[in-house]
Amino acid sequence: MAKFIIGQDHALTEVVKTMSRSKTGFSDPNRPLASFLLVGPSGVGKTELARVLARELYPKEDALVQIDMSEFKESYSASKLLGSPAGYIGYKERNKFTDEVRKKPYAVVLFDEFEKAHPDVQNLLLQILDQGAITDATGRKINFKNSVIILTSNLGQNLGQKIGFGGKAFENDTEMSKEFEATLKEHFRPELLNRLDKILYFNAINKSSLEKIIV
Repeated sequence: MAKFIIGQDHALTEVVKTMSRSKTGFSDPNRPLASFLLVGPSGVGKTELARVLARELYPKEDALVQIDMSEFKESYSASKLLGSPAGYIGYKERNKFTDEVRKKPYAVVLFDEFEKAHPDVQNLLLQILDQGAITDATGRKINFKNSVIILTSNLGQNLGQKIGFGGKAFENDTEMSKEFEATLKEHFRPELLNRLDKILYFNAINKSSLEKIIV
């Protein structure tokens, strides 16, 4: 994966370790295979990591389910994910998200720019992370126990830009976590953060990484 994601070796290492533990049976069978929150500036490889991981895990399949969370800012947005309840307009219409997950039980499910989602929508993700499943508006159970869940966020982007071109990149998550922790807690419930397998901080692109990308 390193040839596609430049300058984020620390994050890639943690993803590989987590997936290895999952494949050897050390993960909770009642939760998703793995779950990650990727935090950092725009354009540093967070979304690309989800795409690459989907190709690496399931090379013969279209195994990425991508949701733009900027479309779920309102309280009623949860119905976009679960469908409309019986008696409401759109009840009989198919739901793109739940249908995709049912068709692709072995997939990477990407919730892009997760910080933009309404808290009610974030609570749905808490249920997925905790129970490995949700129930849609028609009563169908949607299983995520064979899925890898990835949330991305641009929170703390200004912190990441402090180490921009020519700056010193963070060498590990510990170095960055203290600066980002308060920002994350302002936007996400502690219960949600605690249920994630890993919170990974992406470096801003520095001169060394830029040279590798250009080459």
